Amino acid sequence: MDAQGRGRDEGIDPADQWVLNPDTGDYELRLTPLPGRAADSSGPSASASPGSRAGASVPRRRDAPGAPPSDGRASVPGQRGGRRGGARPEPDSPPEPRPGGRAAGRGAASAAGRRRTKSKKSKKSKKKALVWTGGVLAFLLVGTATAGYLVYQHFNGNITAVSSDGAGTGGFSKDRAINVLVIGTDKRTGKGNEGYGDKESVGHADTTILFHVSKDRTNATALSIPRDLIATIPDCPTAQDDGSTKNIPGTRGDRFNTSLGQFDRTPSCTMRTVTELTGMEVDHFMVADFNAVKTLTDAVEGVDVCLAKDINDDKSHLNLEKGEHTLQGEEALAFLRTRYSVGFGSDLSRIELQQQFLSSLVRKLKSNDTLTSPTKMWTLAEAATKALTVDDKIGDINELRKLGMELASVDPKNITFTTVPVADNPEDKATVVLQEKKAQQVFSMMREDVSFTEVAAQKKAAAKEKDAAKLKGEMAAPADVRVDVYNGGAPGGSAQNALYWLQNGQGVLKSTNKSNAPKPVKKTQLVYAPNQADQARRLAEMMGLSASALKPTAKDAGGTDPMVLTLGPDFVEAGTPLSAPQKAPDEIQRVEGDKQVCAK
Repeated sequence: MDAQGRGRDEGIDPADQWVLNPDTGDYELRLTPLPGRAADSSGPSASASPGSRAGASVPRRRDAPGAPPSDGRASVPGQRGGRRGGARPEPDSPPEPRPGGRAAGRGAASAAGRRRTKSKKSKKSKKKALVWTGGVLAFLLVGTATAGYLVYQHFNGNITAVSSDGAGTGGFSKDRAINVLVIGTDKRTGKGNEGYGDKESVGHADTTILFHVSKDRTNATALSIPRDLIATIPDCPTAQDDGSTKNIPGTRGDRFNTSLGQFDRTPSCTMRTVTELTGMEVDHFMVADFNAVKTLTDAVEGVDVCLAKDINDDKSHLNLEKGEHTLQGEEALAFLRTRYSVGFGSDLSRIELQQQFLSSLVRKLKSNDTLTSPTKMWTLAEAATKALTVDDKIGDINELRKLGMELASVDPKNITFTTVPVADNPEDKATVVLQEKKAQQVFSMMREDVSFTEVAAQKKAAAKEKDAAKLKGEMAAPADVRVDVYNGGAPGGSAQNALYWLQNGQGVLKSTNKSNAPKPVKKTQLVYAPNQADQARRLAEMMGLSASALKPTAKDAGGTDPMVLTLGPDFVEAGTPLSAPQKAPDEIQRVEGDKQVCAK
């Protein structure tokens, strides 16, 4: 007889047979009641609610915490219709563990039963997955079956989603790298935020981080994009309330932060701008406002930070002494907004502070203190799902769960927080421009999945050597290389630039400029036939093409048929290697995810 049946036969609430093991953080089956405690001990009611199965415990509602906050959530351009769902049961706290560690509710028992059958590796992976979605997966810990359905409905109802307007990939995939755009707006939405940000702001992209997770899920790079970076904002087709699509014209030479809010631009326009800037397509976005910072830091009971000096900033209202502090709520927000009292007093100094804070938050989320507490996980899930606005492709708790599971294996020691390399704009000291060479190196490393951390890079070394074997073998003489050159997304004039360099600098005289490609490519590629492999190797050596850029066909080519070289957005100029560097540029700013850095 299974545990559920056996419990009912003996008059025992099945939920009372599952006990939280403090050593593993998992619920385990205990068929014998603890000494001195009756099987029908007091706790949350196990009576059936309408539509539930007998014995299922439905989390009870607490009036104050569960009600939607009076100040509302982030107001994001493009947001229509608010949260999902209509009337529904709203459990506002998890089924609380009873004294001695018993889980209240059959849902918790059911979830624990499934976890008990998994391997240790599976348990570890699931715990990590909870971290990566900021707590929205906490419902896995507090219920399945009927009670779990109510929990699912509850968290799903918290989520606000807006259209991605076709700007991204259409959703992440298991077989490629993942790019998630995290946007913090400066809109003063919500109670207590009147003194923050620009009073008249329409909600610009004040803080923007592109979170890139490698294809093999061994490492991640969190790339901060300065809000004052001069950028090209492309045309942005944007869905309207009436179902029509409005094309918001692009602009050149504007601050990056105007990609959101300005001219009614939505987060999908920021996605397009990031792709334009980096050459990387974005899978998803998440948007947070000032309230999100306060509620999420409250949910984890504070984030640990370190100061190398006293800070008293009259702009952000942060007043802390030198040393270590645990910040949450208003104080955490003040820390993240501080700029004039740290570094050079610029927005770049504020970005460094934010990266130090986020690396500490990751460590806090991964701590056993958080992961083994159903109450903390519930609070975190409640805060995360209410505070964030996401794109419509992950506007469902199940989709967020899938995303979390994909990101589960990344270790903090293999996470790098860095910033797009920039320099002061000589024409306007209030803005910055790309340090072109260093920035392109960073973008190339991310596109090619090159880790910024040594540990993950070592794990990839063997695979890269095997891949590079494509480039080994006999090479044709430059005069014997035949190639047609197309522009498939590179800057204007690139095909002619490459042709001139090939013919006059490399001796590839049998080359032709074919102008624009029939369709754009994501990055530069060389298509060749098996009997042209020696020509492909020679051209790859000349141009610094990576093995992944070589695309062999199935059939041999005719004696005078040319190869096809299509230049993509990664092409800067002829003579600049197109393969990603294996090491980050010197002197770029970075913070490692597993290390504490003190603000200066």
